[in-house]
Amino acid sequence: MAEDIGQNTRDFVYKQLAQHLKGYGFQSFVANLLTTMGYRTLESPEGTEGGVDIIAHKDELKLEPPIVKVQVKSREGPVGAPEVQQLFGNVSQGEVGLLVTLGSFSRQATEFAKTRSNLRLINGDELLDFVLSHYEQLDPKYKRLLPLKKVYVPEAVGEEPIAKLSKTESAKNA
Repeated sequence: MAEDIGQNTRDFVYKQLAQHLKGYGFQSFVANLLTTMGYRTLESPEGTEGGVDIIAHKDELKLEPPIVKVQVKSREGPVGAPEVQQLFGNVSQGEVGLLVTLGSFSRQATEFAKTRSNLRLINGDELLDFVLSHYEQLDPKYKRLLPLKKVYVPEAVGEEPIAKLSKTESAKNA
C-alpha cells in the first residue's frame, strides 16, 4: 500500500513536470531545486544556446570551487553522448558539469560520463528523488504545480516489535 502511494506520487510529479515545464520553465525549476540544496544559481537568459543553462556555486561570492555548470533537458526521451560531450566541452579545470533530464541517458552518454570525474548525470528517477526530498523548500509556484500533502501510511508490522514493546510496558507497570 505505501509503495503504491509512493509510486503514484512519483508518477504524478513526473507527469506534471513533463506537461507543464518545458525549456526555460524546466531550467528555472532545476535552478530552484538547486537553491533548496544550498546552491546559489545564475540562469542563462531565455533563448541562450551555449550548452550551459545554469551556473551554481556554494559560496555567496561565487569564488570557491567547485563551480557547477548545469545543462537541463526537459524531454522525456534519452539524452545522447553528443549532448553530454557538448556540456563537458564547456567545463574547465576546477569546475563540474551536471546534466539534468526528465528522461534517461543513452548507454554511450553514461559510458562517457563514467570516464569523467567532474561530470554528473541526473536522470528522471534521480530528479524525482531530489524533488521529493526537498519539496518543502521549493518555491510556492512549484508547490502549486505539484500540490502534495504529507500523509502517514501504516506499514506492515511483524510480531517482534510488538512483543518487545509489550515486554517493555510490562516491566514499567510492574
